[in-house]
Amino acid sequence: MKKVPIQTATELTISNIEGFYVRTVTPFGTSAKVDCPKEHLGKRVYLVIIPE
Repeated sequence: MKKVPIQTATELTISNIEGFYVRTVTPFGTSAKVDCPKEHLGKRVYLVIIPE
């Protein structure tokens, strides 16, 4: 699988959001995944990586 470069930033501002989830990335074969409800299929989402 092709490695996608991460875009670094110190702040993110988004208007008109429907809500948000706090999830943990889990292994999925040779990759990883974040689970979310089916109601979001086909929608544009943003995955924000935060330091622990």
